[in-house]
Amino acid sequence: MEVRSGVDEAVFCAIYRWRLHAGSEASFVEAWKRITGLLRSERGSLGSRLHRGPDDLWYSYTQWPSAAAKAEGLARPSVDPQAWEQLRAAIAESLPEIILEPVSDFLAPLPKGN
Repeated sequence: MEVRSGVDEAVFCAIYRWRLHAGSEASFVEAWKRITGLLRSERGSLGSRLHRGPDDLWYSYTQWPSAAAKAEGLARPSVDPQAWEQLRAAIAESLPEIILEPVSDFLAPLPKGN
């Protein structure tokens, strides 16, 4: 088993996957950015990255200090109900959450502008 390289075992990481309605991509990205920024600044999220796969699925990798912090942060009233509705309206299909166990972390921050 690999030694954990500075990864806190309590950290919660997950991947979310969606298939979007055609033409809703820009609206989805706008809402995702707004919600993610607010969850990070107001609810303690460690942030998230959004990716588009070659399979026409959209992927988001997210981190929270713990599963409890995620549950608490999302249990409170919505950070932006309009953005959440915009996000939901863009989604044609949500696939099951994939919870990940952090083992090693050498990910560098993305360059500015992403």
